[in-house]
Amino acid sequence: VYGQSEDTGPTTTNFPGNTRFGTVGKPIPGVEVRIAADGEILVRGKNVFKGYYKDPAATAETLIDGWLHSGDLGSFDAEGYLHITGRKKEIIITAGGKNIAPKNIEAALKNHPLVEEAVVIGDRRKYLGALLTLQPTAGAWLRQHGHDAGDAPHEHPALLAELERWVESSNREFARVEHVRKFKVLPRSLTQEHGELTPTLKLKRRIIDKNWSEQIESMFADPE
Repeated sequence: VYGQSEDTGPTTTNFPGNTRFGTVGKPIPGVEVRIAADGEILVRGKNVFKGYYKDPAATAETLIDGWLHSGDLGSFDAEGYLHITGRKKEIIITAGGKNIAPKNIEAALKNHPLVEEAVVIGDRRKYLGALLTLQPTAGAWLRQHGHDAGDAPHEHPALLAELERWVESSNREFARVEHVRKFKVLPRSLTQEHGELTPTLKLKRRIIDKNWSEQIESMFADPE
């Protein structure tokens, strides 16, 4: 199911007997949903709010000609199921002017059992890089493969080689411009205490960029 408070909750849902995993279903009867030229999901219907209380500026930005601009990015497949692809404000614009939604790339990188979190970096850059953090099982993985985990598993050549193979494999799912060319494994997890995650564990990209600026710059120091 997909929706937000500005449209009283529902926009689309998977119905019994009319379901596709990996999507958020089809529009609820009486609700119109379309995709804007930039990929943003727009919603219109009697469930859409009239505006923000005592905030006409925010209302004018969000509600245009009766269409709720959700701030989410998505697409419909051939059978009319809606796929969520990211948040508009998180769009990466590369140095070449390509718009890239990082969410699906990050999700693919996190499918490896060693990867706890992935953050794609590339705004105004010539290519994409990624910051990765490790699951607590990284040390055990190294020992299972005959290596001494030591105090810095994030620097171990065997683990880095495994992640290199995984990044290359994940790249095959995406267009060439969306390929992650370089990555850095961080020495600790991202945390709320360091301001890097929200209470619902969403990434706070601006803080991550600030806290790990040295590692980020090192990914882009050498020309491709």
